[in-house]
Amino acid sequence: MSQASASRQRVPALSGDRPIANWRRWLIAGALAACCLSAGFAGVQWYRQKPQAPSQPLILHMVTAGALPITVTERGNLESQSNVEILCEVDDIEGDGIIGTQILSIIPNGTSVKEGDLLVEFDAAGHLERLDRQIIDTESARAIQIQAQAKYENQISQNETMLADAELDVALATLEQKMFVDQDSGTYKLEVETIKRLIEDINNEILGAQGALELKRNEKRGIDALFKLGYAGQHQLDQTRLDLMQSESQYVAKINKLDTQLATLGKKERYEKQMEELKLNGKLETAVRKVKQVELNNGAQLAQAKAALDAANQLFKKAEERLARYKKQIELCKIYAPQDGMVAFAPVDRYTEEVREGASIRPRQRILSLPSLSQMQVKTSVHESVLDQVKQGQTVSVRVDAFPDRLYPGTVKSVAVLPDQGGWYGSDTKVYQTIVTIDVPVERLKPGMTAVAEIHVERLENVLTVPVQAIVQVGKETACYVEDKGLPQRRPIKLGRTNDKLVQILDGVNPGQRVVLNPMAIAEEALRPASAGEQQTPGDAEQISGTPVTQPPSASAAESTRAATANVTAKAS
Repeated sequence: MSQASASRQRVPALSGDRPIANWRRWLIAGALAACCLSAGFAGVQWYRQKPQAPSQPLILHMVTAGALPITVTERGNLESQSNVEILCEVDDIEGDGIIGTQILSIIPNGTSVKEGDLLVEFDAAGHLERLDRQIIDTESARAIQIQAQAKYENQISQNETMLADAELDVALATLEQKMFVDQDSGTYKLEVETIKRLIEDINNEILGAQGALELKRNEKRGIDALFKLGYAGQHQLDQTRLDLMQSESQYVAKINKLDTQLATLGKKERYEKQMEELKLNGKLETAVRKVKQVELNNGAQLAQAKAALDAANQLFKKAEERLARYKKQIELCKIYAPQDGMVAFAPVDRYTEEVREGASIRPRQRILSLPSLSQMQVKTSVHESVLDQVKQGQTVSVRVDAFPDRLYPGTVKSVAVLPDQGGWYGSDTKVYQTIVTIDVPVERLKPGMTAVAEIHVERLENVLTVPVQAIVQVGKETACYVEDKGLPQRRPIKLGRTNDKLVQILDGVNPGQRVVLNPMAIAEEALRPASAGEQQTPGDAEQISGTPVTQPPSASAAESTRAATANVTAKAS
């Protein structure tokens, strides 16, 4: 086992950005390609000699049954799980011609702060002046709102009074109409009865006047006779004549009075009744229409008063909202830490000014971030060849390059659905952003540190495994070299699952056998020309083409190496 460890240490370490981060695939592909002998010596043909001891010492590994943890290992960078962005929430003051708000003081970059510590303070002089003006405007709006409220309430009372008056007129007109047409005690009935009783009285008076006239006539005839006989004087004769004339006049007057009352009764029965009915009906209808008119006028006036009140309320509400916003703006001129963390100034670009004291910061401009250093996560990318193995919730072992002796437990938080456009290996191969959270509080870790995330996909128990560097690919055959009587013999094998160190053997090798971990030594021995006197046996000859791989593949050969890795993975699946 120590020899196997020594062999694994000889594998060249890969460096570079994301494509090199998947070093376990390069390791598997490199081990396969080392024995494929396919590119540099393409077309070179050689014939395997009969088994003989190689000139270089072989590194052997005992095949045993054991556990095979299936993992996906990716490199990434640390970032905080809780990274609060601090933005400038102070608005520019309209009309002052100044863009941005000046920083009076700001905490130094990289400072560790506690929740509630003052981070940034802006110049609030202009906002205080604006607040004073708004206080006056708000009080003026309040006065207008109070007046509109009083007018609205007064209009309601006035509408009720006018409507009550109109309804009273309708009630009176209705009663007056009923009183006129009542057959028993109505106004018309009483007036007619009064005239009729007056006519009866006049008839009685006419009868009295007629009797008095007859008496006067008889008296005159007696005086005339006495005057002729000389018993009555001229004075008595004249007096009787005068009395007769008065009686006749009174009689005629009574007759005329009777005619007048009869005419009056006829006029009342023929005309005045109809006229009074029309008048009363018209008065009632007018009163009813007046009620409707009052209701319409009341509604219009009340709506007008309500609109004025609503406008005043809205004006006052807006004034209060503006006042509250201006007060909030003054509060926002001081920014306090929402959580514990480390201050990280926002990066500078050509559109923003450097964050410093005296700088003018635009609204919504990022000032700094406040990552919490106790809860960290790893932002990495998973290659598309193993994407189907990585699931949310899987456990992860995280190792940070700065502290290689410590191992942190983690969990897969999320796997992107779409590929990362900035993380392509080549024209057709893509990677998917994956977030791994560290599940314990940490210390001394900083955002941006490099970390390796080993995602635990599965664990196979009691299976045969060999190191991946023992596997070779000859044509379409997957094989390994097994020690047989001190000499290496190539055995075709069937692969199962694999991780970055071991691969499962399903068939071809038995427990207790020893496999060669440095098949490159066998390939170099085979490439050495045959010495004089050595004969080749046609039956033993086997045509192989290939090239040894002594260093990691370059970026230009990335696709071919990944294809080899995918081939092994496909066989393992």
